[in-house]
Amino acid sequence: MGWGPRRRWGGGGAAGGASPQDHSLHHIFTTADGLLRTRGLGLVDVTPSEGETILVVEDEPSIADAIVARLRAEGFRALLAADGPTAVERAAAADPDLIILDLNLSGFDGLEVCRQVHSRRRVPVIMVTARTDETDVLVGLGLGADDYLTKPFSMKELMARVRAVLRRANESAAAAAPVRRGPLEVDPARRRVVFRGEAVHLTPTEFDLLRVLVRADGAVLSRGQLIDQVWGYDDASAARTVDSHIRSIRRKTADGVIRTVHGIGYSLGDEVDAGSGGAVAP
Repeated sequence: MGWGPRRRWGGGGAAGGASPQDHSLHHIFTTADGLLRTRGLGLVDVTPSEGETILVVEDEPSIADAIVARLRAEGFRALLAADGPTAVERAAAADPDLIILDLNLSGFDGLEVCRQVHSRRRVPVIMVTARTDETDVLVGLGLGADDYLTKPFSMKELMARVRAVLRRANESAAAAAPVRRGPLEVDPARRRVVFRGEAVHLTPTEFDLLRVLVRADGAVLSRGQLIDQVWGYDDASAARTVDSHIRSIRRKTADGVIRTVHGIGYSLGDEVDAGSGGAVAP
């Protein structure tokens, strides 16, 4: 498996520690572990010859290096951008399978990156943030982010989420017929949701969550059951992630679509008359 970067500027210097060379946008040099590092806008390509492509958007060099190194060790192709405009440019050029996206960036923030990227193509996004304001998380989820992590986090936790999001994104659509519950219609094959005759634009994770609740046909599912069926992992923050996605689904449909059963979990709500309907006739 070949590992080198696609491009190198400059030359000379001791192996594993070349001195920076001037470039119109960046100072670029090779670190001892073989990573290309940049100063300035920041654009790094650390590419195994095989593996899914993950774009890391992070402006803190120590965190960026740690994430890229771990992704490379796990067999992924890792690309790095350190600011908002470069991230959008890189996503358009590389067509990544997943984006790990910090919210605090120069140029423009991670929310704007998410907005611009998804205006071109739907790509799975894991948000990384040091912010504690839930509003930012809800906005990010509303823009199409599939999951989020709050700093500090472990590489083990991040890799679990990366694999879970990629697994969901790569699963082929179920061949089941569309299912209708009152005014709600869920089409797994087309990954399409219609509510009261209007198309509802859900993120991939929101769709999977709603589909699990529809399949339960009114049964109450705990947060743990939802996490297991939708995310495939569990950790201290996973329950908050479920709650955030539920709020987003309600915002896009109606409060009564999903019912909260306090102390237990969630089920389909009275708004969709759980138990009524069934497979939609072709």
